[in-house]
Amino acid sequence: MEQIQGFNIRVYGIYIENRELLVTDEFRLGIRMTKLPGGGLQLGEGTIDCLRREAREELNTEIEVLEHFYTTDYFQPTRLLHSTQQLISIYYRIELHKPFGFNISQKPFDFEKDIDGAQSFRFIPLEKLGPDTMTMPVDKKVAEMIREREK
Repeated sequence: MEQIQGFNIRVYGIYIENRELLVTDEFRLGIRMTKLPGGGLQLGEGTIDCLRREAREELNTEIEVLEHFYTTDYFQPTRLLHSTQQLISIYYRIELHKPFGFNISQKPFDFEKDIDGAQSFRFIPLEKLGPDTMTMPVDKKVAEMIREREK
């Protein structure tokens, strides 16, 4: 196994409205990916502060954190980065302030070009949610957990 070069801590929000999950479709690091809104923890930042900052940056809105949902409880190396890091992903159930400060699309990857940072948002009905819906390994696990808990 390649030498681990540190930790990569990510914080994500789970927003469900009318039995639909908000996801973000993005083009980053040369691939199209579907994931939950959120991003990387910065040094000196708490996890909830990180999620609030990411919501302001990505969603252009404020959030309320309702509860902790899941934290990675197994070893997961990062993918797509120049060095291998141990990934720790933290998920919270959130409520979004309305009106939304972002556009919601009906189709996946609703942006003009696959350029780094391209992003769009959509809702996926919970009954259509599965591990193949998400791109990254931990998100796949969380998608299954959401579907199971929301039955």
